[in-house]
Amino acid sequence: MTATTITIPAENRAAMIDRVAEFLRSALPGNAVSVSVGPVKRDRTSPQNRYLHGVAYRILSDATGYEMEDIAEYLLGTHFGWKDRTKPGKRVVQVPLRTTTTDEDGKRSVLSTVEFAAYVEFIQRFAASKGLFIPDPEGS
Repeated sequence: MTATTITIPAENRAAMIDRVAEFLRSALPGNAVSVSVGPVKRDRTSPQNRYLHGVAYRILSDATGYEMEDIAEYLLGTHFGWKDRTKPGKRVVQVPLRTTTTDEDGKRSVLSTVEFAAYVEFIQRFAASKGLFIPDPEGS
């Protein structure tokens, strides 16, 4: 069975909580269930992701001659921090602590729209310090 996600609104929660309790009483009879509670967070959008790769990383790549993947790795590490990763042969390299889609433990955790906007602003400031202009995303 796939997981079921239920969003409870911020206001007038009592009726929805009653429905969730009823659902839990009947869900997967005879099986243990896992329940997680956390704040609702809007993941970064597809247009935001297209902007990051198609505009921000591309401008920096074109200006520096570095591959976009290398630009992305450098900016992610500079913004979020670095961690050591051991490669075959016991070679240790530094990799970004997190990416736009994974957390510090490598688990899927897409940046929220707010976190993503802060990352883009960081990239714009970085580019500006190198004499490059990266336009704001559409709708900003």
